[in-house]
Amino acid sequence: MPSVALPGEKAELLERTVAFQGYFRLARYRFRHSLYRGGVSGAFDREVFERGQAAAVLPYDPVRDEVVLIRQFRAGTFAAGRHPWCWEIVAGMLEDGETPEEVARREAVEEAAVEILDLVPLYSLVLSPGACSETCTIFLGRIDSTGIGGVHGLDTENEDILVKAMPFAEALALLARDEIDNSAAVIALQWLALHRDELRNRWR
Repeated sequence: MPSVALPGEKAELLERTVAFQGYFRLARYRFRHSLYRGGVSGAFDREVFERGQAAAVLPYDPVRDEVVLIRQFRAGTFAAGRHPWCWEIVAGMLEDGETPEEVARREAVEEAAVEILDLVPLYSLVLSPGACSETCTIFLGRIDSTGIGGVHGLDTENEDILVKAMPFAEALALLARDEIDNSAAVIALQWLALHRDELRNRWR
């Protein structure tokens, strides 16, 4: 659920210009806003990386107690000075007219060749609110993980995605060793750790 405004919190957009348009877009915003100490701020500029809306899903087999994680090259992780491959969950951007649920199901097939049988919504988040407009709706998806694995993805999107079904305990061990640094994956795995028994009872 989006953040709820506290009394007196108001922002005014004075100007927006596109500073760069390539594979992604960077826009320059000029704002002023109310101050907690009273009054209004002066006008100030902020550059915002405009990314759009995403959906992510952690595929989970409650019978085999397995999750499906993926790995692929990430330019942002490389630029951050980290190893540019990391365990993640399935995710993708919403296209015109799509709902987050539809994207979660579509990307599960495209990235991991797995069919989502049921979806549980977890959270809707702004991933980096200080600099990026991207929002992400995170789901947990019930699947049958039998035979899931291999290398998948769309050639048209230059995807080369390693897909692995693993016991939930193994995924938690990766998390404990700090081998998962993708925020959506961390959030979904921690949510599942809290609700796993409930889901297994519901879905068996």
